[in-house]
Amino acid sequence: QEEVTEQVCLESDLQDGQMKEVEVGKQKVLLVRSEGTYSAVGNLCTHYGAPLSKGALSGNRVRCPWHGACFNVKSGDLEEFPGLDSLPCHKVKIKDNKVFVTINKKVTKRVKRMGCRETGQTHTILLLGGGPASLLCAETLRQEHYGGRIIMVTKDDLLPYDKTKLSKVMNVDSQNILLRQIEFFHQYDIEVWMRKEAVSVNTDKKMVSFSDGSVQHYNQLLIATGCRARTLDCPGADLDNVKVLQTPDDAGKIHQEAVGKAAVILGASFIGMEVASYLSDKASSVAVIGSSDTPYKNTLGAEIGRVTMKMLQEKNVHFYMNDGVAEIKGENGQVKEVVLKSGKVLPADVFVIGIDPTRCLTSGTPLSQSMKTNVPDVFCAGDVAFFPLALRKDARVSIGHWQLAQAQGRVAALNMLGKPVEINSVPFFWTVLLGKSIRYAGFGEGYTEIVVKGNVEEMKFLLFYIK
Repeated sequence: QEEVTEQVCLESDLQDGQMKEVEVGKQKVLLVRSEGTYSAVGNLCTHYGAPLSKGALSGNRVRCPWHGACFNVKSGDLEEFPGLDSLPCHKVKIKDNKVFVTINKKVTKRVKRMGCRETGQTHTILLLGGGPASLLCAETLRQEHYGGRIIMVTKDDLLPYDKTKLSKVMNVDSQNILLRQIEFFHQYDIEVWMRKEAVSVNTDKKMVSFSDGSVQHYNQLLIATGCRARTLDCPGADLDNVKVLQTPDDAGKIHQEAVGKAAVILGASFIGMEVASYLSDKASSVAVIGSSDTPYKNTLGAEIGRVTMKMLQEKNVHFYMNDGVAEIKGENGQVKEVVLKSGKVLPADVFVIGIDPTRCLTSGTPLSQSMKTNVPDVFCAGDVAFFPLALRKDARVSIGHWQLAQAQGRVAALNMLGKPVEINSVPFFWTVLLGKSIRYAGFGEGYTEIVVKGNVEEMKFLLFYIK
């Protein structure tokens, strides 16, 4: 039997604006009373499975307590990212002051209804980049009944995957972090060209040339090429065990070569700190080199930098701050030592470059809030985009957040179809160190003061970045 109906509470148990988790047929269900009526949707966020009942309810929208995804409690639809899928929507019936919920046991998450390519349609939308912006653009186009050809092009040898996990779970199987399986792309007629790199765009002829000599015409183009790991320019940077973190293969090799060995990491911001956290109980030693006096100096601030540095130091991670790399020394093509600008020498079996990445396109392309460039039919989204941020009075910014890339991909798709929508998402990102999560909402660049609520030392705090 696919459907199960159970009584979950009395009608008087919830007041307007309240919600709680109930169980029906051994499934977690979010029961909500809003605007005088009851509704029920799945209680597990479709992003990473957080219990939505511990989130925040505002009107008909519930926000995930972990990473901020928002869902409509009446329809279950995903309304704010991160994530891809919507929640299952369950039937609610009230009889004799008792609330009954009916669920379909086979439905735990829901893909919004999508169409396919229509026979004879030659209109082509070309998506350069295989990340979250391109994927959401493609999915939104199909959800909005676009019947033309969609081509997603990526230089990677994988379908779109969850890149945020690479520095947090480095030995992850690449197949386990795919955002969609190949059958999904076949079902909805979304072509994915892998191992293919665009080298030039002729916007007059609407043609893109690729490194293999092929060309492709487009009617509309999305540039979402993201960013690439930055390399190092110093003696020894070409040794075998000098690694960047760009792909699941990179992550796996770093894990493999660091277990039981000496690991040195350049960079004390988000990538470097997450790699250090991951390796802290796997490598024989971990050293982090940072250019400022504390980690996160220019982003989260010195106070968080000090407490997170202390956390990792207690796990035998050593920090070399206000320093840099002068030379990498090796034997037989393998890293052996990292020489710092201060003259200190660190033993190293693997050296990870975890500094801020570089974009795959020269910056400065003018963008509107609809993600349109100043060239007709060319759009831009994701890490590569400089766009006007509404909460900063339309100042042009570049923000490399997963959630924002998804939102921009969706906005680009709607505007391609002539549906005027502007990007108005509040930027959000998260980082995880030793099981502790730090979440950040907004855009605090240029802050002059930090107001602290709670206790930073205990990692239980709320900070306000003020200018």
